[in-house]
Amino acid sequence: MSKKLIIAIDGLSGVGKGTLAKTLADKLSLSYLDTGLLYRAVGRKMLDAGLSAESEAVVQIAERLTPADWARNDLRTPAVDKVASQVAAQPKIRAALLDMQRHFATQQGVVMDGRDIGTVIFPNADVKLFVIASAKVRAERRWLQYATDPNDPQKTAQIKQIETELTQRDEADSTRAVAPLRPAEDAHIIDTDHLNASEVLAKALEIIQR
Repeated sequence: MSKKLIIAIDGLSGVGKGTLAKTLADKLSLSYLDTGLLYRAVGRKMLDAGLSAESEAVVQIAERLTPADWARNDLRTPAVDKVASQVAAQPKIRAALLDMQRHFATQQGVVMDGRDIGTVIFPNADVKLFVIASAKVRAERRWLQYATDPNDPQKTAQIKQIETELTQRDEADSTRAVAPLRPAEDAHIIDTDHLNASEVLAKALEIIQR
């Protein structure tokens, strides 16, 4: 398999595209980049500095982003979840991160996941996958990912809250003016509602090999 192969994986928030992308990259000996972490990293630094997403200073943060910034362990929190979507809606920030993403991929080949990889970042990617799942299933999976007590009496309420937040994120990502979340015309849709991680991987590999 070509070391320059570019595989674009887009999809809804919390759908498991990151898990799929990392496993595919390992299987195919390719590099991996979670582009969502770039926006989370900008959002985290924005929060730390007390700035708003519209601030010109946040564009400068994006322009100076380093791998250490998106390797931080405090990027997957509810507060960062919220601002990452705001950051991603800013055209200047997206432009600042665009060349970084393209340079990373063309140097070595990559499995890249995000929300606009197949439509904006790499419209000519060798393979495009778009991963979906219902908000209910995604909320249940995310709750299990972070749960410390599987019998928590607040489980149902917490899952419902996560489902509401995911639905709101879907709406924001799908309706933003810049690079809205949508499958590329030539993307292969993978519905993971009734598939486990191994089955999703097998389906993706089948598509890539075909």
